[in-house]
Amino acid sequence: MQPEHDDTSTPDTSDAPPDRDQQVEQLKAELEQLRAQSLVERADIENQRKRMERDVRNACRFANKQLLGDLLPVFDSLEAALANAPDADPLRDGVVLILRELSRVAENNGLVEIAPAAGDAFDPAHHQAMSVVQADGIEPHAVAQVFQKGFMLHEQLLRPALVAVAKGED
Repeated sequence: MQPEHDDTSTPDTSDAPPDRDQQVEQLKAELEQLRAQSLVERADIENQRKRMERDVRNACRFANKQLLGDLLPVFDSLEAALANAPDADPLRDGVVLILRELSRVAENNGLVEIAPAAGDAFDPAHHQAMSVVQADGIEPHAVAQVFQKGFMLHEQLLRPALVAVAKGED
């Protein structure tokens, strides 16, 4: 007669479940780690994309910076010509038209004129004080005289306005 249960022919399965449970837990931990790593990498890629979009946008906005900066003396020369031209001179009308068209093109490309008037508050972010003068009828520390207009390109100072500032009370 043969025994009903032979311990030598069947493998011992009492150790298998703990090993499988341990493997399952280890695989779950690895999966969770891979998910977290994937989220970090996706966030990194999204940040790089946004950074590149911003860089391209800024490159487009400031692509004309050198050209517009080089044109500032042309604006100054045309304005000086207008200041010294007689009113009835037909060439004056031509210079006015040229300056108007040049200003329109520059404004369409983001160039903004900084032209303070006498009496305006002095703004060190946009004005450069060339001198301090006694100015009757103008508040102390205000713009007394403008020597040269300034310009900004898309909220970035290209050239400050050169001004004289009214002397304060001593």
